[in-house]
Amino acid sequence: MKTPLSIGLLSLSLCTAALAQERRINVASDGSGDYRTLQEAIAAVPDNSADRTVIHLKDGTYEGPFLVDAKKAKLTLEGEASGTTILTYDKNVNDHPKEQQLMQFDPCLGVKAPEFHAEKLTIRNTSGDHGQALALRIDADRAVVRDCRILGWQDTLMINNGRQFFKDCYIEGRVDFIYGSGRAWFENCEIHSKAGGYLTAASTPQEQPYGFVFSECRITGDDKPWVDPSGQIPGKKPGDPRAFLGRPWRDFASVTFMNCAMGEFVRPEGWHNWGKPEKEKTARYSEFGNTGPGSSTDKRVPWSKQLTKEEASMITKSAVIGGSDNWKPE
Repeated sequence: MKTPLSIGLLSLSLCTAALAQERRINVASDGSGDYRTLQEAIAAVPDNSADRTVIHLKDGTYEGPFLVDAKKAKLTLEGEASGTTILTYDKNVNDHPKEQQLMQFDPCLGVKAPEFHAEKLTIRNTSGDHGQALALRIDADRAVVRDCRILGWQDTLMINNGRQFFKDCYIEGRVDFIYGSGRAWFENCEIHSKAGGYLTAASTPQEQPYGFVFSECRITGDDKPWVDPSGQIPGKKPGDPRAFLGRPWRDFASVTFMNCAMGEFVRPEGWHNWGKPEKEKTARYSEFGNTGPGSSTDKRVPWSKQLTKEEASMITKSAVIGGSDNWKPE
C-alpha cells in the first residue's frame, strides 16, 4: 500500500520529469540571455523534437524577418508582454526579390513547423500602404496564438494551411488583412479595421467545410477616413471608413461571425463579391447572434446567410479545428 509520502514523492518525480522535457532558451538584445537574436535562438532548437522548446524573449524590439522552418516542431515564442515584446519588419512583398525572401510574400514572422505557439508578443509589419506586407504567415497545423498583437495594413495575417487557434488577440489592418486557405477559430479577439477595406479574404478549398470562424470577438474600426500621411497621392482619395466583413479571394471562401460585437464600422451590406458576381453562388458567408450597430442584417447582401440557432450550434471549435485527431488547443 502506498503511503502519502510515497505518493507525494511519485507526484514530484513525475512533475520534475515533465518539466525536464521542456527546453527553455532566453533571448535578450542586451546580451543578458542565451542569444541576442531570435533567429539564432530558433536555429538552436533541436530538429524534429518530440518535446516543446520555449524561446523566451525579454522586452525589446527585434528586427525581422524570422522563419520557423518545418523541422522546428513544438516551438513556443513567449514574450514578457504583448505591448513591449515586439517583432517588427518594415518591408513589403516588392522590396526583396523572391530568392532573397525567407518565405513567400516576405512576412515578418513565417511559420512552417507544426504545433507552433506564440504568446505575449507584438508581431508587426510597418511597411504601410505599399501592397502585401505580412506580419505573420502560418503554413502549419495545430498552431496556437494567444494574447498577441498582430499589426499591419494589407495582408497582415496569412493563415495559409492547417488548423489555427487565436485567443485574446488584437489584429488590425485595412485590406484583406486576415486571409488564406487554412482553418482558424478566433475567440475573444479584437479585429480592428484601419478605416475601411476588408477584414477577411478567405481562399477556403471547396472540400473544406470551414474556413475562418470568429466567436465572441469585437469588430472595431477607425472613425475617420484614412489619409496617406505623405500627403497628396494621385488617384488616392479618402474613402468610406466602414469596412466589409470579407470578400472571396477564391470561389468557396468560408467565413462565419458568431456572437460578435460589431461597431458601426461594418458596412450594412456586410460582404463584397470582389467585383465577380459569379462568386456570389459559391462563397460561404454566414452570421449568427451578433450585436451592435454593425450587426444589423436588414441590408446584408442576399447571398450571405443568417444561420438558425440549430445551424449555429453545429459550428463548434471542435467541428472547425478539432479534426480527425480530436485536437483540443486549450
